[in-house]
Amino acid sequence: MPGLRAYAEAVLSWNRNVSNLISDKDEARFVERHLLESLAGVTLANSQGVGRWIDLGSGAGLPAIPLILCGVGRDWTLVEARRTKALFLTKFAKDSGLHGVEVACARFETWVGEGGVQGQFDGMTSRATLKAMPTIELAMKVLMPGGRLLLWKGSSWADELGLTDDERTGWRLVESRRLPNSSCVVLEIVVGEAT
Repeated sequence: MPGLRAYAEAVLSWNRNVSNLISDKDEARFVERHLLESLAGVTLANSQGVGRWIDLGSGAGLPAIPLILCGVGRDWTLVEARRTKALFLTKFAKDSGLHGVEVACARFETWVGEGGVQGQFDGMTSRATLKAMPTIELAMKVLMPGGRLLLWKGSSWADELGLTDDERTGWRLVESRRLPNSSCVVLEIVVGEAT
């Protein structure tokens, strides 16, 4: 199995030679801006013993590929709407011999509606995609009761949630973990538990 260095090299090569996966300005800070932020979820993800994960809006594979390379989960479905990004994910998974990784080239909302995947996953990840509440609503559709959502958010994450504990229906915030030297946090949310 490849390491994080091989993954970073593949992202940067594809970004320069094929199609944008990340912004040009992020190339120089790929490790701290993308890899380290993604890896901040390893402890949270592994602590739950979740086997079947889905990643919303995978893009260049962040956070899913770094998590996979660190041994998180057994099976992953990476959902990415942009064809060139989905092609990169498919090629990297195949060339690297990553087992248990499926790539779906589709809009997440459409894919969920058409795919019959309701309640099929134990965990979901999302980084730099939708606002918190729409992401939680999608997670409630694809996760089984008690499933875990790991959500990477910026400094306005509390405003995005905007609800008191008494107002939340069908989910609860378990933990918010601030990343060192960053305004980013990783939220752990459990969905579908009886309240």
